[in-house]
Amino acid sequence: MQKNWWKEKVAYQIYPKSFYDTDGNGVGDLRGIIDKLDYLKELGVDIIWISPCYCSPFADQGYDISDYYNIDPVFGDMADMEELLVEAKKRDMYILMDLVVNHCSDEHEWFQKALADPTGKYGKYFYIEECPDGKLPCNWRSYFGGPVWERIPGTDYYYFHAFHKKQPDLNWENPQVRREIYKMMNWWLDKGLAGFRIDAIINIKKVLPFKDYPADRADGLCSIQHMLEEAEGVQDFLQEMADQTFRPHAAFTVGEVFDAKEEELPEFIGEHGCFSSMFDFDPTIYDATECGWYARKGITPEEFKECCFASQAKYSKYGFLSNIIENHDEPRGVSRYIPEGECDERSKKLLATVSLILRGLPFIYQGQEIGMENLEFQSIDEINDINTLDEYQVALDAGLSPEDALHSVNRFSRDNARTPVQWDDSPNAGFTQGTPWLRVNPNYKTINVAEQLQREDSLWHHYRKLIALRKDPSYAETIVYGDLKPIWEEKKNLMAFYRKSKEQTLLVVANYQKEPQSVTLEQVYKKVVLNNYVNLNTKDSELCLEGYQAVILEM
Repeated sequence: MQKNWWKEKVAYQIYPKSFYDTDGNGVGDLRGIIDKLDYLKELGVDIIWISPCYCSPFADQGYDISDYYNIDPVFGDMADMEELLVEAKKRDMYILMDLVVNHCSDEHEWFQKALADPTGKYGKYFYIEECPDGKLPCNWRSYFGGPVWERIPGTDYYYFHAFHKKQPDLNWENPQVRREIYKMMNWWLDKGLAGFRIDAIINIKKVLPFKDYPADRADGLCSIQHMLEEAEGVQDFLQEMADQTFRPHAAFTVGEVFDAKEEELPEFIGEHGCFSSMFDFDPTIYDATECGWYARKGITPEEFKECCFASQAKYSKYGFLSNIIENHDEPRGVSRYIPEGECDERSKKLLATVSLILRGLPFIYQGQEIGMENLEFQSIDEINDINTLDEYQVALDAGLSPEDALHSVNRFSRDNARTPVQWDDSPNAGFTQGTPWLRVNPNYKTINVAEQLQREDSLWHHYRKLIALRKDPSYAETIVYGDLKPIWEEKKNLMAFYRKSKEQTLLVVANYQKEPQSVTLEQVYKKVVLNNYVNLNTKDSELCLEGYQAVILEM
């Protein structure tokens, strides 16, 4: 395994709108990130990924960019961003920004010029098709519902949008578009960014000419996934991007890559891959269905274990994964991967232990370190996320009652991860002096940073110990670069694996259930490295684990 500086680090995602507000307008800002850098340093964070803070009308919460070269005033200004880069560097921390280049905003200057002249220069920056008879070029369904085609008012022209209608797709087949994108990326890298998290990047390659696929719902449309499975040639674009931007700057890049074929993995994350790493989404899509969120059954501890081990076996042959249990597009990990009614600090510590000691680069999402949970929305009117609103309508169309439809989207809503960070037990969880843009989870009185900082046995301190363990010279070689070998896979709700280097073997054993469970060790252990309980019960070679006990042993 090739050694790189970033493999020995720990990353943390910030969704700036909900992180920390310093000016009282109810929205987090860049100064809030600057103010909390020391907090993140104390936790052990090295790399900070910031979700989009460019200028945007926020149809999709900043993932619809109207100006790539400026900061939206709601977050501050470019001077704030430049100060953040300087302050991070002082602390040996690295800043990543979101690279959203599959699409832009319909308010971007390029698209406004395309609207004025659909057949002109800027019309070719997008996918614009003339449909005089109203028949759409294809029947693909956008990620947020409805057809991927939207009519340009007053014309017979339609433009393509894989996501929201206010997010027109950029035409990557046009070399001039690619040159403009690379110019912008290099501008940011020259400014001091360490690299990018790359959004929805598989979507930049379309199957052309456009064509229909068999409909999979009553709306007569089909999932866009069918097109992605057939599309070929995305690596031509990505390798060009890497050559023009990433490689000259030695940038760190992590791709949001869905639907990658195994034979393509070396091209994504191999020694000469276009990205440094890519996220492991296998557990997040395990129970996905074309029907919609309402039909998802959730994932059990046993299925989570199987997903993690399968990912490790598949990806580790080619490169280095980035591991997550949550992000801005997913519900809270503890609410998703811990069975209902069993979510407490011990089970949260178990989930933290297995996720941070898996092979790969751990990404912690804001609030994960204190175990923030899903918010039970009382009304669809409380929902801000466009994806959730679409899935609610899908559930209604499938015959669910409004109450059942709300319950079905509550479990998976992206707004679960976007509620403000719970800093303390003061009003609005210490996030803002104003009115928060999204409702604060009422459990902030008991789940908050201030309380956990003061309590040595808290989840926050458990995360800090896990991060410190990854960096401890006594264990770093094994945890970062060592092999991963599952053990006792046949035992239900037991997630156990070795991490092995040439000189050392660590054993991680996690009893992923509330009932006690025992295993017989293959050899005597030398030391208890970390334990989410005070004690460890052993009898001869038998290891007796309490409910949700997770332990790391040096063998």
